[in-house]
Amino acid sequence: MKDILLNIEAIIFAAEDGVSANEIKHILQDALLITINKEEVMSFIDKIQAKYEQEDYVFSLKMINNKYQFLTKETYHDVLNQLQANRDKKKLSQAGLETLAIIAYRQPITKLEVEQIRGVNCDYSIQRLLEKDLIKIVGKADTIGKPLLYATSDTFMNHFGINSVKDLPQLKDIVSEENSIGEIIE
Repeated sequence: MKDILLNIEAIIFAAEDGVSANEIKHILQDALLITINKEEVMSFIDKIQAKYEQEDYVFSLKMINNKYQFLTKETYHDVLNQLQANRDKKKLSQAGLETLAIIAYRQPITKLEVEQIRGVNCDYSIQRLLEKDLIKIVGKADTIGKPLLYATSDTFMNHFGINSVKDLPQLKDIVSEENSIGEIIE
């Protein structure tokens, strides 16, 4: 039993972008030549989560985008934010952020549609977002010329800590009536 628990822990630790319970089940069956069901895997995952909730650990086991992964506890976020600030990692430009937001809320969407919303050429922004793996190509539109369709990637979901695009903030969550211009007519 402990052997299976440690193997699951190792799988989750080694999975760069997280791993689902079904993937864990299949990996265990193939590697250890055992029969295990999803409920047993979930029971082991619960034990691992309980273990890492103790104060002695800087990590906790979380499910993001329906995959399990180890994440640093919130207590250490200030220190890690400082680490990130000290690195020479280029941030997204304002144009990149705008393009990413349009793709996130309107996906799947073509480059032309993004450009119509933004009013400017988006070639560079889309290329940078693809390079950073924040968006992906999900197919081709059924219109003339078959333009590529873009959507957010798993990296985007992981970065923002959401399980689906339904978890994105809605405009009503962001804009308050205090920020509106003009009079409200009833």
